[in-house]
Amino acid sequence: MGALRTPREKWIEAGLQALATGGVDTVRIETLAKTLGVTKGGFYGYFADRDALLADMLDTWERESTDDVIAQVERQGGDARDKVRLAGRLTFSSDRLLPIDLAVREWARRDPAVAERLRRVDNKRMRLAREAIGTFCTDPDEIEARALLAFCTAIGSHFLAADHPGHTPRALVIARAADIILDISPGRTTG
Repeated sequence: MGALRTPREKWIEAGLQALATGGVDTVRIETLAKTLGVTKGGFYGYFADRDALLADMLDTWERESTDDVIAQVERQGGDARDKVRLAGRLTFSSDRLLPIDLAVREWARRDPAVAERLRRVDNKRMRLAREAIGTFCTDPDEIEARALLAFCTAIGSHFLAADHPGHTPRALVIARAADIILDISPGRTTG
């Protein structure tokens, strides 16, 4: 009986974790094998080369950050505002997806194929935001502006180092920004 091979998904997951913590240049077959505690020979039973692994990593990231998020949002239910908030939390507050997402954005700055993949993912996310905002706003220009603000807040808040007056916690400021974008007055609940 031969040694059990490390499952393909474990190679992809190890690659995603390396990407999230160190960028695409740290996704190396030998390093991943060492992380997994196996020899690199098993890698080639699943992938032709590093590029094949990188493509599968992007496929996994895209599926988890769009299809899986949308499916979870639909299962959870709620009104459109609840759904867009949940989608944002699942994507941009997730300990798993956020670091991968930010690493893919950095990678996309140097790789046109990755940039095109990121564009496709961001377009799906923007479409979800537009649909949700369109349930309470009818002006197409305002829908687009609010969707853009929502998306820029979700991503940009991770790059902003500014303090807020009165030591207001950033999470409260972001929540209030979301309320403004989603047209929710202070003290008013959704529904």
